[in-house]
Amino acid sequence: MAVLPDSRPDDDPRSGSVPPCPPEVEVRRSARRRRTVSAYRDGGRIVVLVPASLTRAEEADWVATMVARIERSEQRRRPSDDDLMGRARSLSDRYLGGLAVPESVRWVENQSTRWGSCTPGERTIRISSRLQQMPQWVVDYVIVHELAHLVEAHHNERFWAWVDNYPQAERAKGYLMGWSAARDEPDEPDNPG
Repeated sequence: MAVLPDSRPDDDPRSGSVPPCPPEVEVRRSARRRRTVSAYRDGGRIVVLVPASLTRAEEADWVATMVARIERSEQRRRPSDDDLMGRARSLSDRYLGGLAVPESVRWVENQSTRWGSCTPGERTIRISSRLQQMPQWVVDYVIVHELAHLVEAHHNERFWAWVDNYPQAERAKGYLMGWSAARDEPDEPDNPG
């Protein structure tokens, strides 16, 4: 298994965040594969499929090309913090009667055990960037969960009643628990799940 350095620029000083870890890359050689090279994301790693006939130098060139291609594609699909804020407002209107009005909603890189967090006093919500690779209905669930903290701070019956207004809440909880279990991660109490 080869690991390539991150092809993204160093930390953006405007963001105040820690630079992301380089992607884990797995190279799979195949004698049946003649000319084509392909790659896909499998959880936290990128799998690159190459012909067994390639030299190590050709393999390294193709791996760098394919990792960069996947990262560019993923970057195009990632919503901005402004997009996230707009989505949160829409979800608040739809599932929380517009009562949850955040001051800010943003992606963060430093949440490795939580999917999201909320500071009700400041009305700020942070969503783990790990969610960017997940289906939109799962991201929406986490946003609704964090928005519900703006209405009811504690995980009590009233809080869960607000969260359960989101029709795919149970399905999303199961998805996140399964994702965590598959990676042998702890199921944190404050994880929306």
